[in-house]
Amino acid sequence: MELNREHFRAIIYHNFERQLPQQEFLAELLSVFGNEAPHQSTIVDPREGAPKTAVTQENVIEDRHVTYREIEASLKISKISIQKNLHEELRVRKFVSRWIPHLLTDEQKAARVNWCQKTLDRFNSGNSKNSAVWVFEGEEKPTKVIRSRSVSEKMVATFVSKAGHIATIPPYEPRTITADWYITIYLPKVITELREINPKRRIILQQDNASSHKGQKTRQYLTEENVELLDYPPYSLDLSPDDFFTFPKIKNRLRGQMFQSPEEAWCRQRSLWDQEWNSIVFSDESRFYSGMHDGHARVRRRRGERRNPQFFVERHVHHTVGVMVWGATAYGSRSPLIFIRGNINAQRYIHVVLDPHLLAYLDTLADPTFQQDNARPHVARVTIDFFQHNDVTLLPWPPRFPNLSPIEHVWNMMGRRLLNLQRPPQTLEALQEELVVAWNEIPQEDIDHLIRSMPRRVGECVAHQGASTHY
Repeated sequence: MELNREHFRAIIYHNFERQLPQQEFLAELLSVFGNEAPHQSTIVDPREGAPKTAVTQENVIEDRHVTYREIEASLKISKISIQKNLHEELRVRKFVSRWIPHLLTDEQKAARVNWCQKTLDRFNSGNSKNSAVWVFEGEEKPTKVIRSRSVSEKMVATFVSKAGHIATIPPYEPRTITADWYITIYLPKVITELREINPKRRIILQQDNASSHKGQKTRQYLTEENVELLDYPPYSLDLSPDDFFTFPKIKNRLRGQMFQSPEEAWCRQRSLWDQEWNSIVFSDESRFYSGMHDGHARVRRRRGERRNPQFFVERHVHHTVGVMVWGATAYGSRSPLIFIRGNINAQRYIHVVLDPHLLAYLDTLADPTFQQDNARPHVARVTIDFFQHNDVTLLPWPPRFPNLSPIEHVWNMMGRRLLNLQRPPQTLEALQEELVVAWNEIPQEDIDHLIRSMPRRVGECVAHQGASTHY
């Protein structure tokens, strides 16, 4: 067998990986292959090329973003030599630019200094692609200005004090927070928590300069509530404890957790709930028709028997009597069944359901939390304002999630009862009477069993990563 250059290269690489000394390696080649072995100078003498000092400080300073591959292509030296020159001789490291919220002007920097000095006097008296750059020893780490927001963010409002956490409130909808929402949803809850023990306590509020925080309505509300507002310099995220401590701690704890959908995130948040479900009031609307049948009778037939008359079922095609109902269930109780004429909108939802019936039902329960889906009448501005005005606590609910609500099974029980009637109701009054009977005759133990199944429903939702469950 004749050995060529490629064979000897493989042998040389093998002995290099064995870390065999050069002289011992040459002696071994000569003893085995004799004159066919490569010449000694081929292995021992250094090859021609760029010297090891080819990567100089001037080369790196000229382009701080240069990569290993670009240096290798331009200077024709190996990656090992590049790494040795950069880290051992030039002593440089590569850092990712630290994002800062805004490129501050001199006036803004002066405002930050003044604010910090005032704060010290007060206390004494009382997710873009980052770019990496090479940084020499003794130089400051680079910074980069944030230009855009993340496209997949979820907004929450959090309030903390020296004593600890006060409140964390998510928005009821993924919308921009306005001054109206800020003073009707967020601030009242915080002020109530702070003054629950001492109604006359002094409150000093620190907030940034967002438009909803600096609006005239917000300032007027804070004045009426006797809340002092601490002046705050713009673009100063590094001065707020929430921004430089609280939120980074939360993000570090959540890092690595991937949620495939809002449903999975919602379920993970409540995966440890057990007795908490007993205080939830589940509500929904449903439409029922006389007969509650789609008109199809399923049969087994052979091929070619499709037009056999014995497989035909006659049905009437006149207008079907139907009505929409609203109901709410809780552990140990249920609300009256409410009939809604016509289509439902926000005003009708408030005046027909919420104001006359829901509030009276909630008064019979101890510390209830109200659940509803995300239908437009439920999340309209006037509806949310109604809940806030009447101190109704809402359970945030993910979109398109009927298989998690136990009241959907209650509607199914009522529909099966209508199907089993020997004479289906033919008038609207008869249909309403049958629905009231079906609603009242559902055993409360069955409703309680459905609510007790919520931990299993949530656990299955988490296991399926927010996808549909068998419920």
